[in-house]
Amino acid sequence: MQAFVYKSQRKSDTFVYLAARDDFEKIPEPLRAQLGELAFVLEVALTPQRKLARENPEVVRQNLAANGFHLQFPPQIFKLQDADTGRDDG
Repeated sequence: MQAFVYKSQRKSDTFVYLAARDDFEKIPEPLRAQLGELAFVLEVALTPQRKLARENPEVVRQNLAANGFHLQFPPQIFKLQDADTGRDDG
């Protein structure tokens, strides 16, 4: 399965995978509005052997087959504050 990857120009580190090149109609309008302009990044073959840096390729393939697109959000960075300090604030 081929995937066409686009980077959101409005949302940093947010990418959209499409099953067909420039098939932006598959993306719901409210989501398209939030993403802003999408810039083409690369075309990739999503074979079972393919590894992706931040996504599970099987999930991407499933979303492309079912919806025609897959949205990759920025990595979550959690800031641990007072985690496991032994304090009882409650």
